[in-house]
Amino acid sequence: MSIFIDQSTTVCVQGITGKEGRFWTEHMIELGTRVVCGVTPGKEGQTVADRPVYNSVKKAVENHDIEASMLFVPPRFTKDAVFEALEAGIKKIVTIGDGIPLHDMVAIRQKAKEHDAMVVGGNTSGVISPKLAMMGSFPHWIERVYKKGNIGVMTRSGSLTNEVTSMVVEAGYGVSTLIGVGGDPVPGTRFAEFLDMYEQDEETKAVVIIGELGGTMEEEVAEAIKEKRFTKPLVAFLGGRTAPKGQKMGHAGAIISGGKGSVEDKIEALTEAGALVAERPRLVGELLEELNVPKT
Repeated sequence: MSIFIDQSTTVCVQGITGKEGRFWTEHMIELGTRVVCGVTPGKEGQTVADRPVYNSVKKAVENHDIEASMLFVPPRFTKDAVFEALEAGIKKIVTIGDGIPLHDMVAIRQKAKEHDAMVVGGNTSGVISPKLAMMGSFPHWIERVYKKGNIGVMTRSGSLTNEVTSMVVEAGYGVSTLIGVGGDPVPGTRFAEFLDMYEQDEETKAVVIIGELGGTMEEEVAEAIKEKRFTKPLVAFLGGRTAPKGQKMGHAGAIISGGKGSVEDKIEALTEAGALVAERPRLVGELLEELNVPKT
C-alpha cells in the first residue's frame, strides 16, 4: 500500500505534448506509474510514449478509466485545467506550476472541496512512492534520496527536500511516500490534511515534515498530534530560522505576520505536541533513531 498513488493508479497527463510533459511522462512510466493517456487541446490523435492524446479530459475519461490527473500546464492556465479534471470526475490532481495566481489557488482549493477531491500543489515537485509510482518531476533515479522505505515525507520546500531526505536515507531508512505540498500561501492541500493517510498506511512507521517560516501549516500538524488525530512518531526540520520578521523570503508563502509563522512559533508548537525538531538536516535521521523507528 502507498499514499495517493501506486502502480495500479490510472493517470492522465494534461499538457503531455509539451517538452516538460513529455520528458516527465516518460520518467513516470519508467518508474512504474500507470499513465494511460494524455490531454492537449488541438493535439488529439498524437501519441506520447505510446499513450493516446485527446483534446479534452472529458474525451479522455470517455475512453479510459482515470483516477488521477498530472498537470504540466503553465500557471495562467492551471485553474481551467484543474476545473476541467474535477468536472470530469477525477479526484486526485497534481499540479507543479510555479507562480499560479493566488486567487486562482483559492478557487482551486474551494472547487476541490466541493468535488471531494485532493489537489497537490502548485509550486511543487509532486508526489512519489519510490520504486512504485510518481506524479511529478522527481529525479527518482537518485537512490541516495529516493530509496523505498517506511518514512513518510511531506515538504513545503523544493530546495531542502533532497537534502533532508538524503539524510533520512543515510541513517538507514527509506521513503514510503513523499508529498510536496508546495511553498505558496494557499496550497491545494495542507500538511494536516494528509496526516490521516499516513496514519492509516501500514507501511509508514513515522513522518518527517520539511517546513518553513510563514503560514500555520506546521502549527496545524502540532494540533493534530495533540488531539490524537495523528499518533505516529514525527520529526520536523524547518528552514528559514534566521529570517527577519515581516520579511518575505523567497517563497510566496514565507511571511510572518500576526504573531504566527515564525520558526520559533512552529518549533514551540511541535515540541509541545511531542514531535522532535532537528536543528540541521543531518540530525533528522538521528532523531528517527532516537524515536526507535524501525528501519524495515
